[in-house]
Amino acid sequence: MASQVLVAANRGPLSYTLAADGTLGARRGGGGLVSGLSAALAEQPDALWICAALSEGDREAVRRGESEPGVRMLAVDPAVYEDAYNGIANSVLWFLHHGLWNTPREPVFDAEFRRRWDSYRTYNRTFAEALAAEAADGAAVLVQDYHLALVPGMLRELRPDLRIAHFTHTPWASADDLRRLPGDVREELLWGMLGADELGFHTWGWASAFVAGAHVDGEGGTAQGLWPSGDPWRGVRHRRWGGPERRTRVAAYPLGVDGEELRALAHRPEVEDRLAALRAEVGDCRTIVRVDRTELSKNIVRGLLAYRELLTAHPEWRGRVVHLASAYPSRQDLEVYRDYTEAVSALAERINAEFGTEAWTPVLISVKDDFARSLAAYRMADVALINPLRDGMNLVAKEIPVVSEQGCALVLSTGAGAYEELREDALGVNPYDVSETAEALHRALAMPAGERADRTKRLAAAATALPPTTWLTAQLTPLLQR
Repeated sequence: MASQVLVAANRGPLSYTLAADGTLGARRGGGGLVSGLSAALAEQPDALWICAALSEGDREAVRRGESEPGVRMLAVDPAVYEDAYNGIANSVLWFLHHGLWNTPREPVFDAEFRRRWDSYRTYNRTFAEALAAEAADGAAVLVQDYHLALVPGMLRELRPDLRIAHFTHTPWASADDLRRLPGDVREELLWGMLGADELGFHTWGWASAFVAGAHVDGEGGTAQGLWPSGDPWRGVRHRRWGGPERRTRVAAYPLGVDGEELRALAHRPEVEDRLAALRAEVGDCRTIVRVDRTELSKNIVRGLLAYRELLTAHPEWRGRVVHLASAYPSRQDLEVYRDYTEAVSALAERINAEFGTEAWTPVLISVKDDFARSLAAYRMADVALINPLRDGMNLVAKEIPVVSEQGCALVLSTGAGAYEELREDALGVNPYDVSETAEALHRALAMPAGERADRTKRLAAAATALPPTTWLTAQLTPLLQR
């Protein structure tokens, strides 16, 4: 039966493992986004989630035809996937949108880049063809993130009857940064996105960056971003190859957290066990909590340097505060990420060696994926340190105030998408300014309990304003009404 609502994403709602005896085991994906997408799609008849088969277990499930109902996994050639995912999406587009290229050395747009871009195009084409084959007449298609930026344009050519939306979970590059791409690649990327009827971003800042950079004037067509004052419609007007003029609407949908679900997760037995262990380690010390993947944009090293400067500039906090840091290894198949993860661990060790005593360990760091420990740390947080260089949203900034038991002061980078919503009750910092961040940590630790509790209540209310199911419905509703 053809589907009326389809979601396309690099990852799916579950993954498979292949045991030595040949049996397949399925594990539900974690995180609020997967939960929200799954819940929202459950309310739609004949909904379908299309994703890539990422592991050997996933590919075996495809070969056996054992995917879960409502999910279609695509068995992409592993070499094509590696080029598309690591070679382009994570090594080019992710760095582009986060402004993290080491420009004296990168990017290098050579023959190898072109080969990988061909794989990225093939990867997107695989999704577009699968969506075209599965979608009912006039179906709504929600395409997720920068891995699949070309899908809307490809799908528009295959199925002009479909209603297509694309949501970008990262920031969007400035117009100047976007022009660093080769001209033909930049235009292909923009035309891919402009195949959508609706484009969603976490903030108006990222949405406006897209509109500002969506300018094309060539033989293949023209596009011009529109941001009129006093007009609720914002987006891009465009025409390709002499065809009719089309408009792509651009909007902001700031993803929030499901407060009830998050609090329930934070009180499971395994979290209680981690909480007891952490409390024994921390003792009566105050806590500064951060939870991140070891992605370059998360700025963990400067956060640790700010904590070190706090202990240097304000020695009264020595022996009275502990930095609980969870740093989940991320993208360890890329050397630059392995090096960064090692740098985080090494700096934490140096801080402990410099300031620690027999009775006090300044930094308690966990460089592994331990969600229960992270939730336990959330509950203990007196201060939350969230200092990314650039972030599409950063849900941790929203999660900690929802779960913190005594209320927490939020030290938040102005580069986080969440800053637009939380700025009134957070202590904003320039993510590059270590000294400013250190002083913000001091202010946060010294904040009166009543003020901290009041701020936390307002932060939690803002954080739960658009939980995942509502967030997805807000995007789906205008698409279905077209």
